[in-house]
Amino acid sequence: MSLIQLQDIPLPDHTRPGGFDHAAIHYASARLYVAHTINNALDVIDCHTDRYHHSIPDLIGVAGVLVSEEGNLVFTSNRGENTVGIFRPDDEANLFKVPVGVRPNGLAFDVGHGLLLAANVGDPDIPSSYTLSIVNLEKRKQVRSIPVPGRTRWAVFDDRSNLFYVNIADPAQIVVLSSQDTPHIARIIAIPSLGPHGLDLDVDQNRLYCACDARALVTVDLDTGEPSSVLDLSGVPDVVFYNADLKHLYIAIGDPGLIDVFDTQAMAKVDAVPTEKGAHTLAFDAGRNKVYAFLPQSHRALVFADR
Repeated sequence: MSLIQLQDIPLPDHTRPGGFDHAAIHYASARLYVAHTINNALDVIDCHTDRYHHSIPDLIGVAGVLVSEEGNLVFTSNRGENTVGIFRPDDEANLFKVPVGVRPNGLAFDVGHGLLLAANVGDPDIPSSYTLSIVNLEKRKQVRSIPVPGRTRWAVFDDRSNLFYVNIADPAQIVVLSSQDTPHIARIIAIPSLGPHGLDLDVDQNRLYCACDARALVTVDLDTGEPSSVLDLSGVPDVVFYNADLKHLYIAIGDPGLIDVFDTQAMAKVDAVPTEKGAHTLAFDAGRNKVYAFLPQSHRALVFADR
């Protein structure tokens, strides 16, 4: 096995049936932030001790979390109130919110231009609600709303090219957005599998890894802008994280509850590690080669080491 379980971390009970969503780590403080969506809070874990530390409340429907190490910032997408939250890890009390589009989810940040992208899930009953919101941090407001053709999923930013990449569930595609000058859609990458969902960037091999609802992992070659391979997954995926040191890719599969592990040099699955049914979200600690899986039924986190 590639992932060895180290321990589990009890987390606060759910206030009602539900669970967790995206998570991210601030390495300077060794703090992990996970969206405890059903509790309208971020749960904070100390990565040194792998223990629950505290929660940050009043983030209604929090779904996405993103950390900018360079900017020393944490961002949240608060889907239940159509805002993004922004705070410094050492100054949670001064968290502020910025209104964005309908049901924000995916987040990506261009620290050089001070621009946060919120990918809005939208509402099929609200016309033209599938959008990307661009938030200017200095101005503390949304400065641009860009329509997209369908429901958004996750997003990443490539600072080498000043490009945002955003998954669209249907039609199956990745929208490529330039952050230079006035942010705009630069091109569209068609994805040959239904339901692009989780997304991560492999800088070393200049690739995107796109996990799709059709139980497929699609690799996109950024040199050509075209999909280069399609591999089978163990189930419907969600969150994706790439380990650049070990060249491993971790993909959360909520049903039956697994982490699919791929060797990205051989582009082959090397493991399928049991978690818990419904565990569709992960965090990855690159400094310690640890993977965290968040379990909605037992409201805890499993901690694994990759060796």
